[in-house]
Amino acid sequence: MMPASFIGFFLLVGFLHICSGSRLRQEDSPARIVEHPSDLIVSKGEPATLNCKAEGRPTPTVEWYKDGERVETDRDNPRSQRMLLPSGSLFFLRIVHGRRSKPDEGSYVCVARNYLGEAYYGENGEEKLRAHLKRGGKQGLRYQPLFKEAVTNALIAIF
Repeated sequence: MMPASFIGFFLLVGFLHICSGSRLRQEDSPARIVEHPSDLIVSKGEPATLNCKAEGRPTPTVEWYKDGERVETDRDNPRSQRMLLPSGSLFFLRIVHGRRSKPDEGSYVCVARNYLGEAYYGENGEEKLRAHLKRGGKQGLRYQPLFKEAVTNALIAIF
């Protein structure tokens, strides 16, 4: 049989462990996007950056989606023309129009996640990040911007 003081010691250590764990959790915060992209116009073959900066505790991970599919970056494929910067921004080494590779036109969404949830910025007022690339007519590979939402969303026009 264990002495009462020995059992009391284990109960005290367990209580302190539980209390310290809950205090750490109170300091944690859900992911939120603090920097959104701005509208820009980019010529084909030129570099471009879609900004996305997220905060939260623990530090959120950032992923980009194009037309609902996860964007492949240099972290997935070292030969990719798209780089996920440490800030969470998506950097295009050069904008492509799609003759030999998949075009960059489409709708882009930045998603920040941690164990408390995810954040994105959108048209319904919730945090959501979206950018559009739209290819226009065939006049000398000219691209036209597409405005489907309020101008607060990012737009890349390629010409």
